[in-house]
Amino acid sequence: MVRLADVPEAERNVILGLDLPVYDTNPAVAGRPLRERRVAVISTAGLHRRDDRPFTPGAQDYRIIPGETPAGEIVMSHISPNFDRTGYQADVNIALPIERLREMAADGEIGSVADLHYSFMGATPPDELEETAHELARHLQADGVDAVLLIPI
Repeated sequence: MVRLADVPEAERNVILGLDLPVYDTNPAVAGRPLRERRVAVISTAGLHRRDDRPFTPGAQDYRIIPGETPAGEIVMSHISPNFDRTGYQADVNIALPIERLREMAADGEIGSVADLHYSFMGATPPDELEETAHELARHLQADGVDAVLLIPI
């Protein structure tokens, strides 16, 4: 991701002037220790399997990435011209850290890793994604996921 200080001044001023949504809920909840939780990844890097359709501007949907998908089969179609892809190109775990979660599960730091993970195209305004978020929550609950690692890109 580009540092705000490195964005051209005119674009930086537009970004700084954006209205941010305000949410009345507090997403932090207490619960079981991480060592007992099933964890899924949700990334906003516009990731998908090579044979999936790419993301388009304003996309309000997500792509499902099975955990066993080889790293070489995961591609990025994020549309932002300000997005620095070098970290992702060096290591997919920067944007989709499934391998790190597997290590954490093997070490007993988390209970288990979900079978399915999800990616959005992060340039979509979050207030347009409420219906999609509820749909995704149903999928996560059906898979027994009770913790999500959000990777905002």
